[in-house]
Order: sequence, then C-alpha cells, then structure tokens
Amino acid sequence: MLTIDPKEIPVPKLHHYLLGAIGPRPIAFASTVDAKGNDNLAPFSFFNVFSANPPVLIFSPARSGRTNTTKDTYNNVKEVAEVVINVVNYDMVHQMSLASSPFAPDINEFEKAGFTALESETISPKRVAESPVQFECKVIEVKELGTEGGAGNLVICEILKIHIDEEILNETGTIDQHKIDLVSRMGGNWYCRADENSMFEIQKPITTIGIGFDNIPKDIKKSSILSGNDLGQLGNIEELPNETDVNEYKLIELSELFVSLEDDPTKLEHQLHERAKELLKENKVEDAWMTLLSFNDG
Repeated sequence: MLTIDPKEIPVPKLHHYLLGAIGPRPIAFASTVDAKGNDNLAPFSFFNVFSANPPVLIFSPARSGRTNTTKDTYNNVKEVAEVVINVVNYDMVHQMSLASSPFAPDINEFEKAGFTALESETISPKRVAESPVQFECKVIEVKELGTEGGAGNLVICEILKIHIDEEILNETGTIDQHKIDLVSRMGGNWYCRADENSMFEIQKPITTIGIGFDNIPKDIKKSSILSGNDLGQLGNIEELPNETDVNEYKLIELSELFVSLEDDPTKLEHQLHERAKELLKENKVEDAWMTLLSFNDG
C-alpha cells in the first residue's frame, strides 16, 4: 500500500488522488447571477444531497489550486444567495463540459454552450431547459474551508422548487433510473454514464436484518471460489432455507451433479460453489444457499 500524508505532497497531486479515488461523483450544474443580474452557469462535482427534511443540497466551488482565485459561482452566491442546481444527463454532457471553460464573469454560459434559459418561479437565476431535473434553491450558508489554493467553499442550499421532466418518470410517478440517463465525474477527463450497462440493483436492508457474515458456516466462509462480496450477499438473507427445502432443491436441481461426482467430494464441493457464485450474480440468493447447503446435507 502507498501511504500518503496529505500535508507532504503538492496540492495538485493530492487533488488527483482524491478525484481518482472518490467517484463517480454527481454533477451540480449551477446557475447563478451576480448583483448586476449577469447569468453564470458552471458544473461542480463536489456535490450531493444531504437532507430531505428540510431538502438540502451542498456543492463546493473550490479555490483554484493554481491561482487561488475563487469561482464566479462562489462570488455570485455571496452577492445573490440563490442558485438553480440542474441535473446533468448524457444528452447534455458535452454542452455542460463546454460551459466549464474559464469564461470571463460577464460571459453568458447559457449562450456559449447553447443551452435554453428558463425563468425560475421563486428565484432570479435561470434554469437549464435541457436538464431533466432542476432545483430552485436559496443559499442558506456558505462555509469557507480555507484560504489557500484548492480549499473548498461549501454552498449549502435549501430546495424551494423542483421541476422534473415527466418523460423520465415511471408508471408509479417516481424517477426511472434508466430513463434519466445520468452522468457523473471520475478522475482526470473521465466520466461515467449510469445506464443499463453500468447499473445493478441491490435490495437495501431497511426493514430486514440479515443473518450476517458471522453466521455463515465455516466451510462456506473458507471457500476458494466465493469472494468476500459473495459472502456479504449470502449474509443478507434473513434466515437460512430449511432442510426440507434444501433436500427438495437438491433432488430436483442438483441430482445429476451429485450422481456424476459421488466418488469425488472435493470436486463436487468445488462445482457447487461455482454454481452458487453464478446464482449470486443473478441475485438468486436463496438458490445459492440451497446449492451450498446441499453439500452439507449430502
């Protein structure tokens, strides 16, 4: 392992490590105005949602690591404490990147990047019509984290109004994660697209309590086939399948395998663990458990 003391390396190198390791990061495409009413539009990947009640978003227009200058967005929210945070999807990612160019403060990025400006209902900054979700926010606090180059400035925003393109909603009225087609930032010049090729689903244990890693039989935990991630998936089951179900599953699904390898228990166990691993990839956790337990019952 490479061990680093952040105080002992240059800020640009530290910045590279941070952004390379922490990602993908959602993008706040922030629309602001200065005291004269000039529009500004810029993306920031130091961003997330931090509260639902009240609804709060935080993003950070950091000081330049090269010049220690502050961003126009930071200067604007200090003058006019309002911002629209526009969500960025794949259809607008190149325009968004263009808007990140270091234009002068009086240059309108809506025009430079070819975006359509929409009037907001509660605040002065305009919305990006091409964005699938737009949050009108009041800035409730700006917390400066330092005065040197690379220091962040946390812009804490309370959402006043949300605008959602109905095309990205599913039949239940919630946002369909396939339709919204979000993009996020990685390190360097890299982005990530959240589409069907990159997304996978894990049921969150909000109301359920898994048996845990410690209750997995030792012979399974010592498997040379199953990874720690596989074991974590197995540990999320609420209770183990009962003996009757395991025997029935063994008879119907595994009988051929048991017959063919009845004289080679080591290979049989190996094959069962391989089969269980494949089942886990398909999120068939109970089937994986019955496959693994069939060996113990055999």
